[in-house]
Amino acid sequence: MLSRTAPERLLLRLEWHVLRRLEGRLAGGYRTAHRGTGTDLAGLRAYVEGDDARHIDWNATARLNEPQLRVFNEDRELTVWLVLDRSASMTVGVPGRGKHDVLSELAVVLARMFSRGGNQVGALLYDNGAVRTVPPGSGRRHVLHIAAELSRAGAADGSSSSSAGDPGRANGRRHGRGGHQDGEGYRGTTDLAAMLDAVGRLARRRALIIVISDFIGSGNWERALLRLGPRHEVVALRVIDAADDQLPEAGLIVVEDAETGEQLVVDSGDPLLRARLRAAVEERDARLTAGMRRAGVPVHRIDTTADLVTALVEVVASTRRRRP
Repeated sequence: MLSRTAPERLLLRLEWHVLRRLEGRLAGGYRTAHRGTGTDLAGLRAYVEGDDARHIDWNATARLNEPQLRVFNEDRELTVWLVLDRSASMTVGVPGRGKHDVLSELAVVLARMFSRGGNQVGALLYDNGAVRTVPPGSGRRHVLHIAAELSRAGAADGSSSSSAGDPGRANGRRHGRGGHQDGEGYRGTTDLAAMLDAVGRLARRRALIIVISDFIGSGNWERALLRLGPRHEVVALRVIDAADDQLPEAGLIVVEDAETGEQLVVDSGDPLLRARLRAAVEERDARLTAGMRRAGVPVHRIDTTADLVTALVEVVASTRRRRP
């Protein structure tokens, strides 16, 4: 029997256990917010109230003495960019089901779903100083390419599925920061704005941009989202794990910042400490929700314990409810 590579095993498992269950439950596919636009002129028709005035053909209007609207053949092919947060805070979780495992599964499933329809799917793997790009493509071989890059990234940062989510590290407080480690051992916070700006430079044409991250980090990410919004459709999938926000009651423990590496000994049973942690988590979540709302970007919570099919069906259902 021929042995399969890790990306092939991942894709095969997801095709059997996720994609097969999704078929029939996502009838109609994805509906983009950009409708009725394209580059091929199909003809002219009379302007009616409610039409986009930007498409009025003023020369034809002058000739016919009646407002005429340019009608285009709608672009059928969709370009999708997957923005994948590979920072150290994404390694939180139990072995085999950490946040980075869920990110990989989401990325492969979404890439396969969109590419099966002939759409072009690209991926940006971001870890501050380490940025890798998979140019847009389609087909099963291309999805395997994305899966292979995710597997290579996991091996490089020591967060492969077989070893990620060490419970000892998962219990460390990682909810406040994210970042990378360079050759001199410096660890900084994940610059979310830089991650979003990076995909903005890559997406030359109108695209659907799906950001998969825990959104733990720094940078003026709200401003970066506002720059992406007018040109692209942006959806945020926020991967969360209980270890991000909950402190186990285990007496004196050593907690570690997600990626700065800073460690601190705390009394996990201290009610004041637990109350302050709870307040900080609520404040962070409220700030994220408000910022996404101002940027007009829907954000969906994907828990590491959730069933992937159920989560994706809810994402699509929620997206459709937002459409007029």
